[in-house]
Amino acid sequence: MNNHSYIKSTRVKIPVKLLIKAVVTLSCIAIITISTPLLGQREVPLYDWEEVENAAKGKTIYFYAWGGSEVINDYIKWAGTRVKDLYGITLKHVKIKDISQTVNKILAEKKAGNTAEGNVDLVWINGENFKNMKDNKLLYGPFTNALPNDKYLAKKQNITMTIDFSEPVEGMEAPWGMAKFVFIADSARVKKFPENILDLLAYAKKNPGQFTYPRPPNFHGTTFLKQALIEILSGSGQEVLRKPVASKQQFLAVTRPLWGYLDQLHPVLWKAGKTFPQNLDFQHQLLDEGEISITFSFNPNTAENRVLNNEFPKTVRTYVHFSGTIGNTHFLGIPFNAKNKEAALITINYLLSAEAQARKSNPKIWGDPTVLNIDILADEDQKHFSEIKRSKAVLSDADLGKTLLETHASWTDAIEKEWAARYSQ
Repeated sequence: MNNHSYIKSTRVKIPVKLLIKAVVTLSCIAIITISTPLLGQREVPLYDWEEVENAAKGKTIYFYAWGGSEVINDYIKWAGTRVKDLYGITLKHVKIKDISQTVNKILAEKKAGNTAEGNVDLVWINGENFKNMKDNKLLYGPFTNALPNDKYLAKKQNITMTIDFSEPVEGMEAPWGMAKFVFIADSARVKKFPENILDLLAYAKKNPGQFTYPRPPNFHGTTFLKQALIEILSGSGQEVLRKPVASKQQFLAVTRPLWGYLDQLHPVLWKAGKTFPQNLDFQHQLLDEGEISITFSFNPNTAENRVLNNEFPKTVRTYVHFSGTIGNTHFLGIPFNAKNKEAALITINYLLSAEAQARKSNPKIWGDPTVLNIDILADEDQKHFSEIKRSKAVLSDADLGKTLLETHASWTDAIEKEWAARYSQ
């Protein structure tokens, strides 16, 4: 950190000399602030980006992120080498099984009075974890409008970049990647792909043991349950899922069709539904080994990535249900008490660059869809994306179909608890 003084708050940290500049150029600042409002009319923080870069040099940041995929871990490792080369920042990936543990860690630090020396500088979040951090004032910001690469984000095209599981983002987390729930089938064994959740049940009944899903509260297992519930309710019946759970009675009434569906599905699952995969990687292995014929992913490019790595047969194909499929955005946040906020800001901005986003979206690397609006990028930056070739194992963006919005975060916890009460053994 530079030796100049800082005025601090839990939201923003602005050098005194920047405040002097602000007084001198008050009219200009007012125009900038008003022209870029965030949801809820929060004031946009104004940064001298060169000042931020200087303060970030030589710093080490601890990035708490899910570590369950070697493909993703390798990408984060690569990103670490780039921010080191470009900005002198050391990125340490703290591999987490469940990011809610990190949220609890930050909350414990706050309760202990640790407001400036937190152990977490950067966190990969969305959904209920974002809501918990936001509700408990554990996030630094709003900051996203201050990022130079923010102007390239496809926010207008994707509502999930501004509404996270029905919770307004309000600049408190930066979009990092897109997700869409897709099914993956071995076309050598599945001649006609199920068109909806009821078709899937019919397929499972005709082909016992050929399908399964990870045990909730595994994220992917819970997402399958929500996809099933949304499809079963259909149309206007889905609207109740966008609002907080009102009561236990309401929850049971709304979800009753889901439990009826699962009661029929479980006896015809892999291992007769008496055991469930602990995670999606294990479930994918079951397909690769021929034990099941249909799996799923929240990454539309998973099939191609795994074929390239000889982890899926070449006959796998991606498909979606006709009525639509759950989609969301995953984000990067900065804890309110992060020690090195400037280095975290620089790192996030780099992760939103065309170079970093194109590498991440390449199925040979990770295959995570970009959050950038490619059409407004410079020609040189667009070339990063146009050079990426996709195989017949995955769908085009157009063929991914309609996006179904996520449920309100309160439904996730309620569904997981009810599932455990009914089916845990």
